[in-house]
Amino acid sequence: MVAALLFPFLLVSGPGAAQSADDAGASEQVQQGEYLLRAGGCVSCHTEKTDDAPFLAGGRAIESPFGTFYGPNITPDSETGIGGWSEADFARALRHGISPRGRHYYPAFPYTSYTRMRSEDVAALWAYLQTVEPVRLENRAHELVWYARFRPGLRAWKFLHFRPAEFEPRPDATEEWNRGAYLSKALAHCAECHSPRTRTGGLDPQRLYSGGRIGGGDAAPNITPDRETGIGRWRPRHLLRYLDMGMDPDGDFAGGAMGDVISESTSHLTDEDRRALVVYLLALDPIENRVSPAD
Repeated sequence: MVAALLFPFLLVSGPGAAQSADDAGASEQVQQGEYLLRAGGCVSCHTEKTDDAPFLAGGRAIESPFGTFYGPNITPDSETGIGGWSEADFARALRHGISPRGRHYYPAFPYTSYTRMRSEDVAALWAYLQTVEPVRLENRAHELVWYARFRPGLRAWKFLHFRPAEFEPRPDATEEWNRGAYLSKALAHCAECHSPRTRTGGLDPQRLYSGGRIGGGDAAPNITPDRETGIGRWRPRHLLRYLDMGMDPDGDFAGGAMGDVISESTSHLTDEDRRALVVYLLALDPIENRVSPAD
């Protein structure tokens, strides 16, 4: 951000040293949390894209039709980060989009997806973030169009577009499909970029994953298995390679926002999790929707 992780962790405290059960459990939880941080795409929003940028200290610009948002500092600094938060504060932010001070977050922070995270995953992510080096760096103010600056209006937006709900696996689907669904819907939040939005900024529920417009006129392509406008002509091996190293079936490499997602998130997944994500995406209903880079 794990109960469904498909790989074991080797837990050692040093040559010949043994860990207590409590220490081993805590170490495993932190390692799980680090994995979830990558699976959830946190780095690409909370770390600036410069060589010397402090890890998770915020400042990354997130373009949108409503202006530019800047990812906040999520290091455990007590003044400028989340060092003064409790675990309950953190869970409420992820699950309900509400800050410790009771303010509603803009949905540029994808709590609309993170709300589906399992409680143990939220706890593991929190445990890992406590181990990150604290960085004292003030958050940068968002630069938004005038009508988006009225934060109390987010209550109405949430009423229209947000329902807190933990992920529920489909009993008629395979374990691999359910794992892929969880990765996509709760962690990687693929639909947040790859779906059209309504006039009020909510995801269009009838056209999820069929491509969407992101900031600056850029487009997130259709990732349903439609053969003409989506990824229906891609083989599973093509998708696996793309999520791992960013190379598409034509030999071109992903750039821009998707390049960041691959380098900072999907390339860090296990092979099993990448396969689960591919299984889920290729099982979506195909939707014809061609998305061009600019109108």
